[in-house]
Amino acid sequence: MSYAADLTPQEAWAKLGAGATLVDVRTKAEWEQVGVPVTTSATDSRRDPLFVQWNLAGGTPNPQFLAQLREQAPAPDAELVFLCRSGVRSVAAANAAAAAGYTAYNVLEGFEGEPDRSGARTVNGWKNRGLPTSGGSTK
Repeated sequence: MSYAADLTPQEAWAKLGAGATLVDVRTKAEWEQVGVPVTTSATDSRRDPLFVQWNLAGGTPNPQFLAQLREQAPAPDAELVFLCRSGVRSVAAANAAAAAGYTAYNVLEGFEGEPDRSGARTVNGWKNRGLPTSGGSTK
């Protein structure tokens, strides 16, 4: 089974506003060093994002991914929107979640987006599209 659809960061933001839950599948190091998406505010009913690593340190696949997702995710019929650095790991995570029965979406461009000519990730992605973020020691 394949995931439901690819979404731009802006489309993902709208889907979160309609009740979907964001699942950030980057590594703990990425969350700490680059920052995390912020999906809630005092003026809306968005849910806090979930943080479930697709890969562990060193790129090793997380054998507990689905178990950890099930522990954190809302009801199995909830819509889940998957996000990684550039939109690659989140495809694999969305496919795994869809195969497990979730309605899953992938965020194109990811959190940081594509690298520019110098290798800096400034072209697109959640952060560069101006969506809310928190933390991180680098831009």
